[in-house]
Amino acid sequence: MTQGHPGVRDYALLVCLSAIWGASFLFIKIGVETVPAATMTLARLAIASVLLIVVARMAGQTLPRGLRLWGLITLASLFGAALPFTLIAWGEEHIDSGLAAILMAVMPLTTLLLAHAFTKDEKMTPRKALGVAMGIVGLVVLIGPANLAALGEDAIRQLAVAGGAFCYGVNAVVTKSLTEQPRRAMAAGLMIASTLMLLPISLMLDRPWTLSPSTASLVSILVLAVLQTAIATLMMLALVRRQGASFFSQINFMVPLFGVLFGALVLLERPPPNAYAALAIILLGVAIARGRRQPPA
Repeated sequence: MTQGHPGVRDYALLVCLSAIWGASFLFIKIGVETVPAATMTLARLAIASVLLIVVARMAGQTLPRGLRLWGLITLASLFGAALPFTLIAWGEEHIDSGLAAILMAVMPLTTLLLAHAFTKDEKMTPRKALGVAMGIVGLVVLIGPANLAALGEDAIRQLAVAGGAFCYGVNAVVTKSLTEQPRRAMAAGLMIASTLMLLPISLMLDRPWTLSPSTASLVSILVLAVLQTAIATLMMLALVRRQGASFFSQINFMVPLFGVLFGALVLLERPPPNAYAALAIILLGVAIARGRRQPPA
């Protein structure tokens, strides 16, 4: 529930969460150097599941019950964690972390399209349509028309990350049905379902017992699980409870910027000029679509 105008603490929490999620692209890039995408995501989710179960129990909350509810949780887990986490990690096996962060900036625009198709109260307007169109233009500028036409390795990996952004958009629509559930217990349930989904895929594709992960990859996976998944989820819940979804939606502008910044500072990545142009176009599209009263979900 919103509690008055945002204060310094609220903005500090928003910037901190933006930096944490922006840094996730850096840690994913380090993690996939020696651990394949599916197995890295499985480990990340499994560790986060344990932590969130403990947090839920400490809050006196029990895991959700009921077949219908777990059906919705499974759907939300697929599009909110298992699939996008894996697609992003798989994409970053070949592309820079900064480019992945830029591609993720289209998430609120995909949410607008899905909300128009599947909800009754969030229909497309000319302003929103312009924002979505600019997001598409930004993607074309980033990937490049020639690469899209040829669908080379880099283009496929970039499209995979963009697919992850699309998954988050689907999840934003699906989770509307789960908003009345205890949030800590729901977060734990989502992580558990995601872990169970990825377990057979990791065993079949990666044969994790044959891997030789580096120390850097193991540390990155641990950081992703504890900081970017478990702790960030709790921070997000606290921020939305304090100031609502409209205030929280501003994070869409900052996460890509932090992602590019961390990639440049730590991994010495140097995105090409078209990447910066694409980021500007996409964020402008988000700003236009958001307007004054309709923030992205």
